[in-house]
Amino acid sequence: MIAHLKGREKALEAFGWTGREAEWIALACLHSGVFTRDQISDWLGIHRRSARRFIRDMSDRRLASSDPLAGRRVCRIYARAVYRALGAEDIRHRRIASVPVLLRRLLSLDYVMGHADQAWLPTEPEKVAAFEALGLDREILPVRVYRGGGGNTRRHFPLKLPVALDAGGAVFVYADPGHDTATGLHAWGRAHRELWGALRDRGRPVEAVAVVLGDGEFDRAEKVLANWTDPARPTGRPAASATGREIRREIERIEQGIRGRDESVTQEHGSLRGCLARLAELRAALPNAPSEAMIDGFTVWRSSRLSGDVF
Repeated sequence: MIAHLKGREKALEAFGWTGREAEWIALACLHSGVFTRDQISDWLGIHRRSARRFIRDMSDRRLASSDPLAGRRVCRIYARAVYRALGAEDIRHRRIASVPVLLRRLLSLDYVMGHADQAWLPTEPEKVAAFEALGLDREILPVRVYRGGGGNTRRHFPLKLPVALDAGGAVFVYADPGHDTATGLHAWGRAHRELWGALRDRGRPVEAVAVVLGDGEFDRAEKVLANWTDPARPTGRPAASATGREIRREIERIEQGIRGRDESVTQEHGSLRGCLARLAELRAALPNAPSEAMIDGFTVWRSSRLSGDVF
């Protein structure tokens, strides 16, 4: 039994999936929406030819499709009925996505496969509800505003990366799809900084995990995550640097205001140019502010199923 599925895999019996197969479909849908033949072969302990037949059967039943990815094929589960059965009809994993997004989802699934016993929060509502249950305001959660003809939609945890939470602490996973720089990792850290601080204030240790494919991404992630920790701090909750935290929170508030076109933030500083000038001032002050750890520990995890010729 995989506890974080909460028995949702049983709803897939209507599609003919039971046991380990049902667990696999539930994991794939909730954490990525896509998977490779090697991933399902490993999970079910079957030969790749059997995995190919399994995928072909899903395609024939119009539950999934075989999509191109970097010259290879991945299986994408797109049937709305499957996601509805899992209580995740609104999840966007059903949709066709860009190569970086597909790689990010595959890496996320690959990590969860090897750590399925952790207390994962697979969907956006589950993540939001879990942190609100701790008394945290959703305003400190990572968010992105999507603009459309029907109005604006706010999506929390927009990258849909794995998050686990229990009494022992929290685990946040970043999947690197092969970026040439650490820009994406730094942006992810900034988006979570206030949440991580609030969790640590409540005695919940925070671990960050970077899931990567190659040596370059591994070394880069290790350096960045090491800078987010403070190995010299004593056991227990350290005395936080109020000055450093306040500066970073103000930077994040102005950045979110600019991204969300919040007129109140723009008016506060006179104009967009004024916002940018204020950001420059705040960032210049950071090196002189006392340092503080963002996280309590980290892991860099390399995927073997998605590397080289196996992918």
